[in-house]
Amino acid sequence: MSPPAQFGLIGLGTMGSNLALNIEERGFPVAVWNLEADRTAAFVSEHAERAFTRADTFEELVAAITPPRRILMMIPAGKPVDQTLASLTPLLDPGDIVIDGGNSNFNHTERRSGELADHGLAFFGVGVSGGAEGARHGPSLMPGGPREAYDAIQPVLEAIAAETDFGPCVGYLGSGGAGHFVKMVHNGIEYADMQSIAEAYDVLGKGVGIDADSLAELFGTWNEGPLASYLIEITADVFRVRDESTQQPLVEQIVDEASQKGTGRWTAVTAFELGVPVPSIVAAVDARVISSRRDERELAGRLLQGPERSIADIDREQLAGDARDAVYGSRIAAFAQGMDLIAQGSEQHGWSIPLAEVARVWMGGCIIRAKLLEPIRSAFDRQPELVNLLLDGDIAKRANGAQSGWRRAVAAAARLGIPVPCWSASLAYFDGYRSARLPHNLTQAQRDYFGSHTYRRLDDPQGDPVHTEWQARAREVTK
Repeated sequence: MSPPAQFGLIGLGTMGSNLALNIEERGFPVAVWNLEADRTAAFVSEHAERAFTRADTFEELVAAITPPRRILMMIPAGKPVDQTLASLTPLLDPGDIVIDGGNSNFNHTERRSGELADHGLAFFGVGVSGGAEGARHGPSLMPGGPREAYDAIQPVLEAIAAETDFGPCVGYLGSGGAGHFVKMVHNGIEYADMQSIAEAYDVLGKGVGIDADSLAELFGTWNEGPLASYLIEITADVFRVRDESTQQPLVEQIVDEASQKGTGRWTAVTAFELGVPVPSIVAAVDARVISSRRDERELAGRLLQGPERSIADIDREQLAGDARDAVYGSRIAAFAQGMDLIAQGSEQHGWSIPLAEVARVWMGGCIIRAKLLEPIRSAFDRQPELVNLLLDGDIAKRANGAQSGWRRAVAAAARLGIPVPCWSASLAYFDGYRSARLPHNLTQAQRDYFGSHTYRRLDDPQGDPVHTEWQARAREVTK
């Protein structure tokens, strides 16, 4: 007979099953429930030697867990979460804790936090990153919820999280939807980093004919330097795999349409609402949308002309180095944008999210773990109120060091007619942010011309807005 459960888990899909195994392995007996009871029975049977308790109803689940109860939901976001809470909440006692480990929208988590608080229950939205492997052996965890209840779940979360030299990859990030907000931004950065890497593949592969074996070696080399990251590492592995039927690189047999679950789009929409520029992330979302229009692209390819490609005068080794710099510069830009968005979201919602802690939590287990996160953590550790990552001296030095190759890579892609939306948008962000004077004085003049929107003068930038009768003044000049 299994010992009394110290933790409950709802949802035995790939992520839920692996998390259940991870939690139990760390010394916490788990009561498990799944919508399909056969799956629950099979899971417990497959792991009969482990401390799992089978529950076929929510009543059985609640009864099996030692109070105060801690129950993790690993189920699809949206209506399934609300339906589960509606059934589960009446069975719980004040002081019990419910955790949503799915990719829920942070706004829904804010609402649910308030609703459960009315019943004396604590609700946590916990971002989980690392995929199935991370769930089983150590994910990055991003919890948000009531601070007074965090101590009750902290031992479990720290036990199952990935470990780095800086500690377990979990930390309290704030109340309400803070954890799911950080996970959303994590995924937005992930979109940008993946797109940037894909652009390197396109420029070096299709652009100048570097084959998959050589790309695998090149990316393996990149992973030994400043670009070291999980995504660079797995990309090298992808290039090494051959299709069993054709013996050609398997990656070349995959349809060039990238799907998305929505978190990247949420990141972009939220950034627009908060007035935070995230062009690298927006470019990555747009690129996936364009990829989904494959039939249109094939038609356009027959109608629209690109440049005549000539690679005779392109130094492949130089271009490979430039592409590396473009990926690195774009990664810096994407993290700068993401951290800016987290800071603005935190201020808007009163979460007080510690950015150094976010970087530390992302250093292991998650999809965007990268060597770059060490200096990012240090930057926010030195200056917790740093308004933009690019204003840190060390990060600025890294971006400055990448810019020459980055610019050459973007120019080479334009010559070859290969789209590099993330590289380009990231470079434009870098150049825009460092420009003390932008051309939007003209934009404001145009707005005042057609809409009387007014403008401020450089000689009195804090003074009252003024309006000019542009058409009348222009006619006077032309008389």
